[in-house]
Amino acid sequence: MTGKRGFVRSNMTYIGVGVLIFVAGFFAGQQHIPASDRVDDVYNMGAGKPEAVDFEPFWKAWKLIDEKYIGTEEVTPQEKVWGAIEGLADSLGDPYTVFLPPEEAEMFAELIEGSFGGVGMEIGEKEGFLVVIAPLKNTPAERVGIRAGDIIVSIEEMPTDDLSVDEAVDLIRGEPGTTVTLELLSDGATAIREVTVTREEIVIPTLNAELRSDGIFVISLYNFDAQAAGHFKDAMQEYAQSGATKMILDVRGNPGGFLDAAVSIASYFVPQGEVVVRESMDGKGEEKVHRSKGYKAGILPQKMVVLVDKGSASAAEILAGALSEHEIATLIGEQTFGKGSVQELVSVTPNTALKITVAQWLTPDGTSISKAGLTPDIVVEQTIDDIVAEKDPQMDAAIDFLLK
Repeated sequence: MTGKRGFVRSNMTYIGVGVLIFVAGFFAGQQHIPASDRVDDVYNMGAGKPEAVDFEPFWKAWKLIDEKYIGTEEVTPQEKVWGAIEGLADSLGDPYTVFLPPEEAEMFAELIEGSFGGVGMEIGEKEGFLVVIAPLKNTPAERVGIRAGDIIVSIEEMPTDDLSVDEAVDLIRGEPGTTVTLELLSDGATAIREVTVTREEIVIPTLNAELRSDGIFVISLYNFDAQAAGHFKDAMQEYAQSGATKMILDVRGNPGGFLDAAVSIASYFVPQGEVVVRESMDGKGEEKVHRSKGYKAGILPQKMVVLVDKGSASAAEILAGALSEHEIATLIGEQTFGKGSVQELVSVTPNTALKITVAQWLTPDGTSISKAGLTPDIVVEQTIDDIVAEKDPQMDAAIDFLLK
């Protein structure tokens, strides 16, 4: 099995880069459709087969394999069916459309629970390479210096050229206490570096809020999980009680999450009824518009910055794009990842599923998030040397901007 494929994590409207490798995967605009509402209702052997498609080559190949193939492992007829569906999904050339056979579907379900054994980073596919979308805060991946944008060259000496995201996830994931060795190439570097990471039980963080001594209130939002909206409400109440008038919303390294969480959080800042994000069906349905609920949270910031980087993706890009285009916040940092597609998670059988791209996210002004991500108003890079020296020029730039 070849090809680059994304991996989302959700069973509701869940958006994100497409790959969670906590290890592993990532949200991606998803809705779950039960098995009873799917394939056999529409595509049955009597009525729904595609017209003008010759299936004879498929059945001939199946027969030839049965008659001639000699291999070291026995493959059941059902496993061949799973492989055929995987190939069908892969033929679309979309890294975020993927079939989940029983084992992968079970792993996906574990990820939704929020904790698992891994190294704590998001991975995805970009321009034909497996890349780190973002290491999660306080995880093994972050501690060994893995950073957003790193290209994963090999996993346990296995080159990643022909690995899908899901296959990479399988290799990196493992029991807490065991190790995995990765070869990485950082943006701008000429030499590949090798890191060995000890896996841990990864618990996904959500949010941290604090009032700085200079009067700036900082909310660091790490993902848009099912609890994010509730945690953000608490943070906004804390902000209202703090007396602060300036805010930094830090979504750097945030891979995304549930769409509802992004809309709810935007609703504290965007006026009621205004557009937060558009969902384009590319001619296959009417455009859906998701609007602010207009939550009241006391006095809103007089001046606000949203910090973004190449690890900010999907729901993080939706929130940042809405606050920027409604002129509520200034974006500071680096170009965002550019994950703007929506996936539906559809049950094919009770223990398998198809994650399929069904729409694209657009900012309130109609700009595609997928094409290039978001460009900050003030571009500030953070280098490896900055990280090693524990410097944060992006945060420093945000503070300087707010205190002017």
